[in-house]
Amino acid sequence: MASLGTDPAAPGAASPFAPVLHTFERPIGYVSRALRSAAYPLQGVWYFLRRPAFYPLFTGRLLPLSVISLLVYFILFSFAFLPQLAFLVIFHGWAGAVINATVLVLGEGLVVIQGLFEGFFVDECRVDVFDATLINYGLTDLVAPHRILLYDAPNTVKMLGKPTTRAEYQPWSLTQIAELIFFLPLNLVPYVGTPAFIIITGARLGKLSHYRWFKLRGLDKKAIKRELSLRTWEYTWFGTVAMILELVPILNFFFLLTTTAGAAMWVAKMEEQARIRVGQPITAADQAALQDSDEPVYRDDPV
Repeated sequence: MASLGTDPAAPGAASPFAPVLHTFERPIGYVSRALRSAAYPLQGVWYFLRRPAFYPLFTGRLLPLSVISLLVYFILFSFAFLPQLAFLVIFHGWAGAVINATVLVLGEGLVVIQGLFEGFFVDECRVDVFDATLINYGLTDLVAPHRILLYDAPNTVKMLGKPTTRAEYQPWSLTQIAELIFFLPLNLVPYVGTPAFIIITGARLGKLSHYRWFKLRGLDKKAIKRELSLRTWEYTWFGTVAMILELVPILNFFFLLTTTAGAAMWVAKMEEQARIRVGQPITAADQAALQDSDEPVYRDDPV
């Protein structure tokens, strides 16, 4: 006589592993989102290297600053590294002291470089990389209202004319430099201090990575705050990888540009996914989905 129970192989039958999968669904989702966002700074390196049109932005403007940054790090490692290493050996042992002292000196160099150069000489280049990358991905409509575009130019970099609105990749902030200085002593804490320093400072760096995108869209402070809150987790890991790259001596200016390209690639992905939904009303289910999604949901403009 056939069993009256549900056939496990029948379509729609509950899997015996369903409770286990449900338990790990959210942690797996968090890991997946972290890996996706953390990959963009690295993808930006490959993207930048494959586009010779971007090279003049680095060689013409930032290569001289890279030489100056080499001098800054040379002075710091010559005069500050050994005293700090000797102090850290007392608490960390030799292996831990070398790592923490290295990151500490790199962080000190980053403070000097940011204070002297980054906000004044680098930001314009980052805006150009960001805008050119958006245009490469077909998002000319985002950039066009904010700068003159030379449509007959041979590439997207030369296509970029004078901005018609305030153009900042991210605002220069004395507070940001002060926070970097404030968290530097974390490197004195054994084992967890250096990772904590990189993640905490990286979280702020990640949140600044889409400042240009928010301004291109005309968002006010309240809307920007909402966007940041929706992707806090993703910005933390994007910024952590970006911070690690930014700590690399000599190449830090180069990685600033490649990370900018990665940030624009991330924007292009979110814009592509969001524009598919244009014209569809935002439902209660959409609002709930925002809590677990890194994709903004756009409402069609009725005007």
